Amino acid sequence: MTFEEILDQAVAMLQRRGRVTYRTLKLQFKLDDETLEALKEEILYSQPQVVNDEGRGLIWTSETETKPESESPPQSVQTPHQFTAQAELSPQSESPLSEAERRQLTVMFCDLVDSTKLSSQLDPEDYREVVRDYQQVCSEVIQRYDGHIAQLLGDGLLVYFGYPVAHEEDAQRAIHTGLGILQTLQTLNTRLEQEKGIRLAIPLGIHTGLVVVGEMGGAGNG
Repeated sequence: MTFEEILDQAVAMLQRRGRVTYRTLKLQFKLDDETLEALKEEILYSQPQVVNDEGRGLIWTSETETKPESESPPQSVQTPHQFTAQAELSPQSESPLSEAERRQLTVMFCDLVDSTKLSSQLDPEDYREVVRDYQQVCSEVIQRYDGHIAQLLGDGLLVYFGYPVAHEEDAQRAIHTGLGILQTLQTLNTRLEQEKGIRLAIPLGIHTGLVVVGEMGGAGNG
């Protein structure tokens, strides 16, 4: 595994878990002290929302800008109508937002077509490598357009545009991300066809709607 692959997987794990100790990174990726220090330096430099937790590990703050201590990041994302999306709570926050905030959220989902059939054609190690390469391709494009990988669901990715960082053109960012993933997938397929005799196909779904971020004032989640 190259250092760049380790970096991408470490960032994805940090996004998913919220905080990771240096010991966990060292064990997970079998790093020596020098490589661990280089990984730590690269993450802190390239991801401004990540902070060093007193030398113990890394924390994903879910914000690219520092907020006053009295204000906490959003705890959850809920739609008033068609869908509910659970957002990650920043590990540094201890109390939810006192007021709910309305905002537009664009959600993108993609996964592999016929992944069960594909897994039966390949050895487990080869299949895991293929899924890892596909997720890395997607992750690189998603990060380019400032999307947020909310969940890795097997071979599927659930991505938010507009949370935790909002842009005026989040819907357009999601569309460009989807097109970028499809374009980059062609390059990956060229290599996979030569090495393993397979090609990957993915469906992409994008939806934009009004959501409510924060506490619902005692209302239920139903």
